[in-house]
Amino acid sequence: MSAPSTAPPREELEPQLELFRSELTGYSYRMLGSSFEAEDAVQETMIRAWRALDKFDGRSSLRSWLYRIATNVCIDALNGRKRRAVPMDFGGPSEPRAENLREPLPDDQWLEPVPTERVTPSGADPAETAVARESVRLAFVAALQHLPPKQRVVLILREVLCWKAAEVAELLDSTVASVNSALQRARATLAERGIGEAADASSGPPAEEHVELLAKYVAAFESYDMDALVALLHEDAEQNMPPLELWLRGRENILAWMLGPGHGCRGSRMLPTSANGAPSFGQYRLGADGVHRPWGLQVLRIEGDRITGISTFLDTKLFALFGLPAELRPDS
Repeated sequence: MSAPSTAPPREELEPQLELFRSELTGYSYRMLGSSFEAEDAVQETMIRAWRALDKFDGRSSLRSWLYRIATNVCIDALNGRKRRAVPMDFGGPSEPRAENLREPLPDDQWLEPVPTERVTPSGADPAETAVARESVRLAFVAALQHLPPKQRVVLILREVLCWKAAEVAELLDSTVASVNSALQRARATLAERGIGEAADASSGPPAEEHVELLAKYVAAFESYDMDALVALLHEDAEQNMPPLELWLRGRENILAWMLGPGHGCRGSRMLPTSANGAPSFGQYRLGADGVHRPWGLQVLRIEGDRITGISTFLDTKLFALFGLPAELRPDS
């Protein structure tokens, strides 16, 4: 005779599903590299969980049961699909000349940013929040895309979410030895790409230390004082603009681009937001009618007292995802 179910009744479980949406969104985003696909994956996870709730027997926690479903959804989504890339995956830096621009690649080939608030658990203690933010940094998520799907699962669950090897093995219907082997391979791949442990939240200063630097950045960009702006950059700072393959390295090249092919950004306005645990801005370019409209979502990388990276995502659909307005009129 089988043991009776120890699961709470369905009417108690249903309201609990939504409590896991934020962390499942973070998990799915790290797996898929797309904020829109992560939202879809979590919705599919919730639908599958709701439909199968009567079969939940309580032998595992509701959380681990949901992660099993989310893992299957993400692996299904990754089957037969190219990994999402960043411009640096396609070769070395370019010269800041307009003739180096090529036809943009489709949006679904690029890593996408995600609103920090959607992947940071609410009510978490400061240490958990720091780890959550660090483990969605663009560089870390980009490196994850170079791992086979099951290695991504193992690395995220073990390094980011601190699951035990036995728990991961149970989720994957595998063995502890296999999980440990996959983790070693995943760590080696990330190390080759210059990425350390996900839980190392020391790569950037606390947000309050950014305030003055960011204020200077916004003032320089909106006044289009490029000399003042590049003074805030590290000498080897990088700039990239998905879906363009072109990317730049070095203050002088960024300055040449902004004063040359990128001069259309003159007159822009900036609205602050937060993407991937990093300071970010919605950039609005000025139209002939005096109205500013979405142009790109800028995500900054800061190390010490300098900006070391500017990633400007030119997919304007992101503005709605980040709760940014569709336009800025002169009186707003």
